[in-house]
Amino acid sequence: MLLFSYIANNSFPKPLSEEEEVKYVKLLMEGDEKAREVLIERNLRLVVHIIKKFEGSGEEFDDLVSIGTIGLIKAIKTFNSGKSTRLATYASRCIENEISLTKASVIYWKCRTLHPSLEVWLLQ
Repeated sequence: MLLFSYIANNSFPKPLSEEEEVKYVKLLMEGDEKAREVLIERNLRLVVHIIKKFEGSGEEFDDLVSIGTIGLIKAIKTFNSGKSTRLATYASRCIENEISLTKASVIYWKCRTLHPSLEVWLLQ
């Protein structure tokens, strides 16, 4: 609900500075759930920016936002701060991958439902 409030008001929180990002990632590694929430909230603008690439692809905007947010959460969970990559760079790849994989899965299941003989062919 928080994300949709930001979208409706077109007022996202500012992205984290590099110093803030390092601080919150370190806190997250120590088990601070509040840091996780801050990292998610402050990177929601990135999700909306990335899903704009997928508009007009047949998916509902709300669905793309949800899928993109899942990608962001996975990115935060698996981010390795020991590398020289910033979280936003890593997260953008994870968000795009999550959307692409979900779209591919939807296409696969639609084909499988519409063309049962395709399933037999795919399994050979």
